[in-house]
Amino acid sequence: MDRELTCGDPTLGLPCAHGGPVLRGALRAVPEDFLVTEQLGYLASGDGEHVFLTVRKRGRNTHEVARALAKLAGVAQVAVGYAGLKDRQAVATQHFTVQLPGRDAPDWSALEDDTLQIVGVERHRRKIRRGSLKGNHFEIRVRDVQGDRVVAEQRLKTIAEQGVPNYFGSQRFGRQGQNLQRVADLFAGRAPRPNREQRGLLLSAARAQLFNRVLEWRVRDGSWRTAVPGDVMLLAGSQRQFHFDVADPTVPSRLAALDIHPSGPLCGRLGRSLQPADAAQRTEAKALADWHDWVAGLDRLGLDADRRALRLAVEELEWQWEGNTLMLRFGLGAGSFATVVLRELVQAA
Repeated sequence: MDRELTCGDPTLGLPCAHGGPVLRGALRAVPEDFLVTEQLGYLASGDGEHVFLTVRKRGRNTHEVARALAKLAGVAQVAVGYAGLKDRQAVATQHFTVQLPGRDAPDWSALEDDTLQIVGVERHRRKIRRGSLKGNHFEIRVRDVQGDRVVAEQRLKTIAEQGVPNYFGSQRFGRQGQNLQRVADLFAGRAPRPNREQRGLLLSAARAQLFNRVLEWRVRDGSWRTAVPGDVMLLAGSQRQFHFDVADPTVPSRLAALDIHPSGPLCGRLGRSLQPADAAQRTEAKALADWHDWVAGLDRLGLDADRRALRLAVEELEWQWEGNTLMLRFGLGAGSFATVVLRELVQAA
């Protein structure tokens, strides 16, 4: 299928699960309104051939910082490791490793300016790999808030108790969703072979688009936080997969406790990941009926299929009012987006 895609944020039309935003306010008026702290879940080992850097960046994306570290160290960019991408329009604290076997590290302070500070430098035995993090902690300030605070606080309690749909956020699709058109060109053979970095971004965008289509279907039919026959379930905080057993009496209570979640597809080549059956499989087939060329493209390019939770648990959600400003603090697991939490609460003014 030769699909024409319109430019724009592909997440704008996705349905909310809790009735739509109940507040209006200014989001990211300045980068300091969106603070992100990466949580790897482990510390630097203190020795080894990698330099373990903790940096705080403002108004820069992760790739830019990785390139700057590689250039200063005189190494190829592949020698630089990081666990995940962080927003440009934010103040983000995250970790990098730079492989320097048998070499002294350069003076990292040469990189410091208003957009980048070196917070810590240690040695480490291994390269930080993509996805090797526990999660992220967020502190988000919403300014000039309009709306009923009582209703807003009830919505926040609902989000804390039930979670939100685990959509991929707009950041995954590039500026104005442009990476999706590039994906279409790639799968249709209209584009030259991208470099390794660009290929990874495009294939991630393709998988995210297909996952969001399935989750959209499940939100509309109300099954995004429940189990249906044939579902592949995920244990919270892990990648353990198992099929929903309709005879298991513990499933409803475990779902209510956010201990397990139904999952959707990260499309690719079939392998060890479990596949849905029965009603869950039929729903996924309907949701992806117009996307067979993308499903086939991901299979052809060798990505291994996997599963992603349909529901996102919002951990330790706290809030406070400072005049007309709402301050939010919460944690999210790896690979999740704070913007999909905000869209259930507040509409950007």
